[in-house]
Amino acid sequence: MRAARGIGPDTAAQLLITAGGNPDRLRTEASFAALCGVAPVAASSGKTNRHRLARGGDRAANAALYRIALVRMCSDGRTREYVVSQTVDGRTKKKGIRLLKRAIVRDVFRCLTTMVTVPEIADLRPAHQAKSITLTAIAHHFGVWPAVISCIERGTRRDNDLANAYRDWLTAALQPLDE
Repeated sequence: MRAARGIGPDTAAQLLITAGGNPDRLRTEASFAALCGVAPVAASSGKTNRHRLARGGDRAANAALYRIALVRMCSDGRTREYVVSQTVDGRTKKKGIRLLKRAIVRDVFRCLTTMVTVPEIADLRPAHQAKSITLTAIAHHFGVWPAVISCIERGTRRDNDLANAYRDWLTAALQPLDE
């Protein structure tokens, strides 16, 4: 989920807390939207036809979606174009943000329900230890801090590209490196 634009660690954590550990709870994207409080509710009178956000959802998740919307409005060109097109169509900024939060829920729901294969990292530390290669030498080769390599080996940091390049480099290393 963190790979999606505008989603930081705090907002990702809040949305995961809202989703909870019960996968049966989220059958559809609409149910997740209602859980987050961004499902549209009819608020029409006799002459107008409009919608508002549901008040019954998780307010913290709604606030996280609002933060994601603000970040995307500032940094994502596609989102800026969407907001501009909504204002050209005569919608207010508030209504544009409501529609944007609903679109963000679709992206987040897709992230929550899509299975992602994570490369195995358990082979990295034994391989570098068997070849007597230090973390400093590995980090120097890849141009990163030794702590980054250590975090990848322990699984506390996920960087698939670096882990795969590290694995390829370890298999190609025939001799131990001396510092």
